[in-house]
Amino acid sequence: MDPALDTWDFSSPLISLWINRFYIYLGFAFGFSLWICFQIVIRKQNKNSPEKTTPKASQNLMTNGYISHPKKEVFVSGVKIFYGSQTGTAKGFATILAEALSSLNLPVAMINLKDYDPDDRLIEEVTSKNVCAFLVATYTDGQPPESAAWFCKWLEEAANDFRFGKTYLKGMRYAVFGLGNSVYLSHFNTVGKNVDKWLWMLGAHRVMTRGEGDGNVVKSKHGSVEADFTAWKTKFISRLQALCKGERKHCGGNCKKGKCESNQRGSEVAEPGSHVQEELPHRDAEDEEPFGSTNEEESDTEDHLSSNPVIDVEDLGKIMDHVKKEKREKEQLEGETSAIRSTVKSEASERRAMITPALREALTKQGYQLIGSHSGVKLCRWTKSMLRGRGGCYKHTFYGIESHRCMETTPSLACANKCVFCWRHHTNPVGTEWRWKMDQPEMILKEAIENHQNMIKQFKGVPGVKEERFEEGMTVKHCALSLVGEPIMYPEINKFLKLLHECKISSFLVTNAQFPAEIRDLKPVTQLYVSVDASTKDSLKKIDRPLFRDFWQRFLDSLKALAAKQQRTVYRLTLVKAWNVDELQAYAELVSLGNPDFIEVKGVTYCGESSASSLTMANVPWHEEVVRFVCELVDLIPDYEVACEHEHSNCLLIAHKKSFRTGG
Repeated sequence: MDPALDTWDFSSPLISLWINRFYIYLGFAFGFSLWICFQIVIRKQNKNSPEKTTPKASQNLMTNGYISHPKKEVFVSGVKIFYGSQTGTAKGFATILAEALSSLNLPVAMINLKDYDPDDRLIEEVTSKNVCAFLVATYTDGQPPESAAWFCKWLEEAANDFRFGKTYLKGMRYAVFGLGNSVYLSHFNTVGKNVDKWLWMLGAHRVMTRGEGDGNVVKSKHGSVEADFTAWKTKFISRLQALCKGERKHCGGNCKKGKCESNQRGSEVAEPGSHVQEELPHRDAEDEEPFGSTNEEESDTEDHLSSNPVIDVEDLGKIMDHVKKEKREKEQLEGETSAIRSTVKSEASERRAMITPALREALTKQGYQLIGSHSGVKLCRWTKSMLRGRGGCYKHTFYGIESHRCMETTPSLACANKCVFCWRHHTNPVGTEWRWKMDQPEMILKEAIENHQNMIKQFKGVPGVKEERFEEGMTVKHCALSLVGEPIMYPEINKFLKLLHECKISSFLVTNAQFPAEIRDLKPVTQLYVSVDASTKDSLKKIDRPLFRDFWQRFLDSLKALAAKQQRTVYRLTLVKAWNVDELQAYAELVSLGNPDFIEVKGVTYCGESSASSLTMANVPWHEEVVRFVCELVDLIPDYEVACEHEHSNCLLIAHKKSFRTGG
């Protein structure tokens, strides 16, 4: 066979393809064009489709046959319904609101203000993304219900306290519905208005206009307090739905969606309760929306009474029947209300404990032995030192007090100041009056001594402890009422002091000069101290940060009250470098006002870094600086001289010349 023919037969298909290559190219081009047209048609159909099962963002995340959706932003994490009720109406409304909110698939919590501690927990709402609804009633003489009294008192003090500031609750969202009766015109819905105002003053954001329920059916906007609540509830749920979608501002509905041109700032425009704020255009439009009654019979009757002043005789019987029915229901309701009121009163008569579980845990960690609901005792480091035969505190040097036989306690952990040098970094409660449960003085003293003795027992067998001092330490001879807080606030302080003296225990009581009336009424103690932490109004405000608005007048009145006491009195000056060490002449004037027997001048003790204070070690004066201050002060008060010093405590004693003995 010819080899050339074999080669030709093998390669003939390739030659045929080469000859017909134009048609092959044309076929490929035609097929590619069809594929492009097909893709264009599909994309147009997807674009015009009303429902898209998988968004573009999800398509990009599709892997291995499943879709990974991006995390959806949460605008409202839940709703907290706070209620303060006297007769149970506000609590009932809270229950109705909670049930109505169940359809929104949001966590809902009902909270009785009686069981809520705003000092510890209210700040949590700043970052929680919750919406807080407050349902509060106004009771006798415009006062809050007893269950909400503590919350309202705290809120008022915080709103007027310069330490909290106007941004304390910034980020918290809230709405208020008040319950009242316009028959008592001067007190109508006072509590609801105040809660709304105080939250606003602390920087919280109001999500909708305050609602007001009126128990006076003649004046009620919707015919009854129940109908008023129903109207407010409907608006609140609508507003909540908008917030869940991420809407930030409230729209009156007169502008295009997403292009609201209103320049109103809602709750940020004016103080709540003001005429300007209440009369915003979109607010009026909302407030005037008609809401149908849930009771058709009531609705029909109200239409007759309100829209038609002339009553047909044929309808008179029907109306009178309705009036009689209302009267019977009202009498029945009043009977039930009085029964509920007596029950609530008995429950509310039990005041809250000063020591909350959180406070108990914090103070226990700091070494306190807590007594009852408001007292405590702690073993002083100087007591431990003297048990070991070492030195005692400055009271031992100044007055001969045996530190190992001294008990440091307080019948009140609460205080009316938030001093920058507070040893406890403000873990103790604050207040301007006694509003807690009260334990009896006999129990406080008994348990204070027992706890003190138990702490002394723990030193038995400890290396260095002197046996004779250990035995002496088991018998308390002195009581320093200066542990923490304001002991003079305790209503039974005089009885407590009497018990101390009957047990032959000397008393050294320290007060922060904010309770002049209590100082005047105080029975004689072994030694009465008044803290003089500054000599001018501005520096006292900056250092002690008192809760009372009239703190300076109270301070001066306390010093005057001290001058009238027929017993040993002491000024305690705490020097804070760069804060109050340059006020010598003002200090001298205060000395002449109170005429104390002794003046203790002590450098501030630095207690570590704390968010509650800006003090650093730079604010602690050297001992020689304290000595120089004392010498300069004595030059300005000729009736006094330097009597003693305790360098370890960075403290000096100035005594009135009448205290010095002369002769052999």
